[in-house]
Amino acid sequence: MGKLAILIFVLFLTGLALFAKDNYEITTIKIPFSDIYEIPKIALILLSSVAGALAMLIAFTIRDTKRFIDNWQYQRRQKKEARVQELYSKSLNALLAHDEDEAKKSLENILVEEPKHLNALLRLGDITSAEEDYQKAMDFYNRAFAVSPQNLEVLFSLERLMEKTGRWADAINYIENILDIDADNLSALYKKRAILERDERWDDLVDVQKTILKHEHTEKDRQREQANLLGYKYEYGVHCLELGEIEKAKKTFKTLLKLNGDFIPAYLGLAEVMLRDGESDDTVDFLEKSYEQTSSLIILARIEDLLISLGEPSRLIGLYEKSLAKNPQNHTLKFFLGKLYYRLEMVDDAFDTFAYIDASGMASPELYQIMGDLFVKRNQCERAVAEFKRAMDMKTAFRLPYRCSTCGYYSQEWSGRCSGCNNWNTYNFNLYGTGKI
Repeated sequence: MGKLAILIFVLFLTGLALFAKDNYEITTIKIPFSDIYEIPKIALILLSSVAGALAMLIAFTIRDTKRFIDNWQYQRRQKKEARVQELYSKSLNALLAHDEDEAKKSLENILVEEPKHLNALLRLGDITSAEEDYQKAMDFYNRAFAVSPQNLEVLFSLERLMEKTGRWADAINYIENILDIDADNLSALYKKRAILERDERWDDLVDVQKTILKHEHTEKDRQREQANLLGYKYEYGVHCLELGEIEKAKKTFKTLLKLNGDFIPAYLGLAEVMLRDGESDDTVDFLEKSYEQTSSLIILARIEDLLISLGEPSRLIGLYEKSLAKNPQNHTLKFFLGKLYYRLEMVDDAFDTFAYIDASGMASPELYQIMGDLFVKRNQCERAVAEFKRAMDMKTAFRLPYRCSTCGYYSQEWSGRCSGCNNWNTYNFNLYGTGKI
């Protein structure tokens, strides 16, 4: 490149010499706002060339200087980023090893190098939150929020901290911010649902659940969330009933039955609405039709309680006998009929019924307890003691529990929702006492 420059310079001087040979006249130059000068043409050419060369030299010098500075700054950033990355990797390894102190030290060193390092701020917030130093955690998360207010990880971190500190209204606000950015975010919708359920805001919860159902991806997930939607509608109906908003409750329970004719809690809820309206006879008719449709023992037990309170046990006995005529081998129905006889002090009928059930091999502590009571009423004390002993040997309380068909949890009280797995419409009677508390 140097030889080429020398060659060009020599050619330029040669051309200039040839030009000067025939152009030796004087040229007049007037400089604005100054005097008039006379100068040989060749001198003018030389001066112009020198000025142009000087201008190019300055331009190239500025360009090269800028390149040098940019390259120096780039190399400096590269070294800084490498140091930061090394520190961040070190902090992550420390977290995996559950060495929070070492992780904090590395992350704090990152902030010395780069005060706005988002991941370092978030990880420090997570560590201090786990240590229950919520004020420091809030400080780190707020600094991260100032760096990137639209970052979903930052907003989720703030929301989790609000939950930990019991600031539920603020938690909902952060969830709303997330949904403003990403309306289809299922994680945010699940969190919002959990908080609304905690606050028993069933009306709002139903709307959120509809949104969740709309955005689920797989058929299995949609079926699960459809079941949850029915459950939340039921809870809304119960809530309206508790507040005395009878028409809203009635409308909700009827809607549930249209959506799912096997949703037993809705039948019982609608029956309660009818009772609140003073429609006792209509309630019994409705429950009998519901039992014929569903064959649910839960509904049957409710009919039993209602008819006995109305003083119509004969109608109930007729219902049991009609059901047994259709299914004579149903030991569960026989057990309920025998239990009704026992409840009505119809000792002989109760004894015959339970003796048949016992002969069939069905084992239940309540069966043995009732048989013992019946032998007492017959003054057959030795046999009564034997039955009571059988009941005690089963090591199960004298109760007829409800058992969840999904998780096996059992309860002494009926509820529309299982306390074990939180699913709705899963309780049924467990005559054998098997299950888990």
